[in-house]
Amino acid sequence: MFSWLTNPNILLGGLILALVQVVAALPWLRAIDPRGFDKTLKNPSALGSALLPILFLCGLCAWFLGYLGESSHIETYGKYYGAVLHLQLLIDLFIIVPLLLTVVWPKGGAVALAAYREGWRQPMFWLLLVVGGIAIMIAVIFPYFTFGDDYKMMKQIGFDIIMLAAVLFGVLAASISISEEIEGRTAITVMSKPINRRAFLLGKFVGILMACVGMSLLLGWVLNFALWAMPEFDPINKDRAFDAMPAQAKEFMIPAFESIFPSGAARTMATGAGAWFGDAFSHTFGILLGFGQVMILVAIATALATRLPFVANVVLCLSVYFLGHLAPVVVKETDKMQGSGAGVGLIRFLGDLFDTLLPALEFFNMGPAIIRETPLDLWQFALYVVTLSVYAVIYTAIALIVGLFLFEDRDLA
Repeated sequence: MFSWLTNPNILLGGLILALVQVVAALPWLRAIDPRGFDKTLKNPSALGSALLPILFLCGLCAWFLGYLGESSHIETYGKYYGAVLHLQLLIDLFIIVPLLLTVVWPKGGAVALAAYREGWRQPMFWLLLVVGGIAIMIAVIFPYFTFGDDYKMMKQIGFDIIMLAAVLFGVLAASISISEEIEGRTAITVMSKPINRRAFLLGKFVGILMACVGMSLLLGWVLNFALWAMPEFDPINKDRAFDAMPAQAKEFMIPAFESIFPSGAARTMATGAGAWFGDAFSHTFGILLGFGQVMILVAIATALATRLPFVANVVLCLSVYFLGHLAPVVVKETDKMQGSGAGVGLIRFLGDLFDTLLPALEFFNMGPAIIRETPLDLWQFALYVVTLSVYAVIYTAIALIVGLFLFEDRDLA
């Protein structure tokens, strides 16, 4: 029963498993109680007391590895381990990045940090997060009648839910927060300090966008679980639940994790953790692709909020969303039509106008990358996502510049 105590591979594996989780937990532990955390580090006796739970966790991990032995479920437990580590790293990211922003950009970063924290405190944020997570999990057991392509359909729906939840929150938050601060004269108080209008508006945009990033990544974590569970709930389509891009990511992610651990059960758990992070890495590109729409629409909502009330802002953002998806289709279909009647000519003109002025949101659709029959190379898709991200950044910059012009001569008194 206690043979694991004399097995160096198990002891070392348990030590590494525990220490990795402990190190990942340090940033959010300090965020919970900064004074207590710093005081513990400076006090040798308190630090020694804090090390006892860590040693207990190391022993618990080693015992668990010894208990599993050669079980066939070790790799599954490794995926659970990877999921916990992934969640901890996300929380660390949500804590560290905003603080770094205040160091790089003190004035605007302070506004962004306030907007970011305000976004996390809003009930609307948690409502959309919970509803989106439940919708993704329901999509696992929902029948699609696609003759073997249920996995692809569920995956596309998952990415769409992540994008729509972030868009809805970002547009509503920007429309409400900025317009309320301007109409309620709160913006005057903020800008009475050494913060100009540019830093105020851009800080608000960056803070709300960072909250949207947090929502997208957390829903992406839920989507990882859903895509992992999907084949188990649909044994008929289990053989077709395969995606080339996650498989390609696992080819380098799994060996990277295995190289950290000694042989035996610990390395098998590392295989499962590497598989989880391989899926997460490849799915992040899909989340980033959809996030291009989020960035553009939040920038438009931020610019319009300097002049328009909440209702008008939301209506215009919805119009941009639908027309941005519809305009390329209208242009394509009118080009196929024979003749040049007045009706067709007018539709073609409007389609060309909207296609030129509005963002091409249809390019940010993850569907074509999922439903294609031939495998898609991960790095080629990554290059495509980076290219579209540059396009999204350019359009976002244009929208924010327009917003700055609108806000520059806005009477705040």
